[in-house]
Amino acid sequence: MTSRESVLQKVRGALGRSAGQQPPPLPSPLVRVPDSDKLHNANRFVTAFEKLAGKTFRVGGTGDVAGAVRELLAGKRAIASNAAYLRECGLLEMPNVEPGVTDREQLREACSTADIGITSADYVLADTGTLVMLSSPQEARLISLLPPIHLAVFSRERILSGLDELMALLPLPAEQTSAMVFITGPSRTADIEQILVRGVHGPGEIYAVIVG
Repeated sequence: MTSRESVLQKVRGALGRSAGQQPPPLPSPLVRVPDSDKLHNANRFVTAFEKLAGKTFRVGGTGDVAGAVRELLAGKRAIASNAAYLRECGLLEMPNVEPGVTDREQLREACSTADIGITSADYVLADTGTLVMLSSPQEARLISLLPPIHLAVFSRERILSGLDELMALLPLPAEQTSAMVFITGPSRTADIEQILVRGVHGPGEIYAVIVG
């Protein structure tokens, strides 16, 4: 018996198994969804999001969104996704917002020169302050990743308690999208001399508008 076989035999003995025995099947995933209301989740999201240097606006309805972000957009060029919710909020009609880009090369050029990328969010996780983006023709990933500022606008109804609730609602995301992106705060890295730098791999500033 080699040293390797001896070690493996001891491990099997400690586990109460014999050579060649197949391991038992994995247990079913344990999903815990806390019983919390949307207002509580919204408050938790704001706390977590702002701890990560994100900034939030809270408005009563879709008609209040354009006014809330007007100062942020002033003097800047913005590219908006094709999400229907942004049109409902009146953002696509604002003069310095470019909407409706579908051509890939045109979208890349627009995002590379825009100051702000405006998107909605498919889901939002309260416990970590995370935006969940499902890539689609309506919500291109590039808009949330390339411009130096990201502005996300979403209904309070989109805020979930956390990852467990998301997985309960969307257990097989690959059946709905080619990519599911989790955005938790501005882009940051400490690779260079252990100095925290924002905006290296994505937007250096991130804003969230919670509607409702």
